[in-house]
Amino acid sequence: MRPTHTYNVTQTFQVGAPAGLTIEGFAADGHPRIPVLTPYVFRQGLSSVLAFLRHAGGDAFLLTGPTGSGKTSLIAQVAARLHWPVQSVACHGRLELSDLVGQFVLCEGSTRFVHGPLAIALREGHLLILNEIDLVDPAELAGLNDVIEGQPLVIAQNGGEVIRPHPKFRVFATGNSAGAGDPTGLYQGVLRQNLALLDRFRVLSIGYPPPDVELGVLEASAPSLPREVATLMITVANEIRRLFLGEGEQGAELTVTLSTRTLVRWARLALTFRGAPQPIAYALEQALTARAEPEQREAIHRLAADVMGDLWSGGTTP
Repeated sequence: MRPTHTYNVTQTFQVGAPAGLTIEGFAADGHPRIPVLTPYVFRQGLSSVLAFLRHAGGDAFLLTGPTGSGKTSLIAQVAARLHWPVQSVACHGRLELSDLVGQFVLCEGSTRFVHGPLAIALREGHLLILNEIDLVDPAELAGLNDVIEGQPLVIAQNGGEVIRPHPKFRVFATGNSAGAGDPTGLYQGVLRQNLALLDRFRVLSIGYPPPDVELGVLEASAPSLPREVATLMITVANEIRRLFLGEGEQGAELTVTLSTRTLVRWARLALTFRGAPQPIAYALEQALTARAEPEQREAIHRLAADVMGDLWSGGTTP
């Protein structure tokens, strides 16, 4: 069993916290399943995630919110700092419970059972992250109910193998809905999940970062971008999000949004193309609007031009 280690919350996450507040993770040992540590500004949700890691109490944890709001990265960067290995699963409509538990595979002329991410996480005390859980057939997820509550996993197809949960095993999930389906129609393939499964989840809603946090993200990701340009890009991003979330006068007016991930891409591309005509406009097209409907592309570019003024038709330098 891997040795544990106690971390000071203030020092580990660079946040304000009561003096002496700690969280137990694992000792640093170079485990290959520990997420890569990257610069990260912890904001909403950290205290709830840490409380869950301390004591799950028979629960799983669902982070919900708009695309690109940082749901998965929050969990991954907490895990990176606590050296807590992660089994991450990209969910989809064809995912079956056997994909999570494990299955027989052909290897060198014979078959052998290969454990899946759920079985490994359960046995080794890893975090299991089910990304976009609301895309999965709810019938397939019913098999998670017992293990979330702390019951052993019985793998009938592997001779009735019994895996008892490691005390540090935790189940996280992310989704663009809270499991109740998507009434907006913006997220294709989202399914209403089983109420019995949802009843086992703590739920936290994650929104987009405030402007000061995103400015810090851009300064770290694209340090040569002038601060004024970065600030205007964030203004554009927040206006696009407002229209995407239906906060305009006519409801949801856009079917694409500018996430923090896309914002960073836009900033980096603007620097890449700084010698070209209209680099900011060209970068925005590659980062986002090339996949938007023509009318929406035109509307977004018009909005950006209004916000950025002369920079829109000029370069990245004010």
